[in-house]
Amino acid sequence: MYPLDMVGLTPLMARTSGRPEISVGLIDGPVTLDHPDLNEQRIREIPGTVPAGCSTRDHMACAHGTFVAGILAAKRGSIAPAICPDCTFLIRPIFSETKSTQADVPRTTPEELAAAIVESIQAGARVLNLSVNITAVSSQGEGHLTDASTPCGRK
Repeated sequence: MYPLDMVGLTPLMARTSGRPEISVGLIDGPVTLDHPDLNEQRIREIPGTVPAGCSTRDHMACAHGTFVAGILAAKRGSIAPAICPDCTFLIRPIFSETKSTQADVPRTTPEELAAAIVESIQAGARVLNLSVNITAVSSQGEGHLTDASTPCGRK
């Protein structure tokens, strides 16, 4: 069985490739913005503490951010699934290429994640794709995450 069939995405992908007015916030690592399989005109950067574009393509943060962007935003017919390439993607990296070594799993703080969520929503994201590995959680950091989730409908 094809992996997309296992999670029920094949019928959805046959029905639609998304719509430009649907903005998806990608909260992950930076993305190789000039990748030939990504639809560059539908990818926008949300300015933050980490640049949206990769400076070192083989860094773990960049590789993961580009991988996730490919799953969602690649051109149909590419090697990536290209679940919704016609949507608009708002890139807001939380994993820096300089904060970890190549072998480290990229991680961020709860405060940085909270800021990325709020900034993505403020930029127009209606769907958030979170790839998260958080460093130690504090009560202050947990509070920031709770506050950030409020615009998402949680009270």
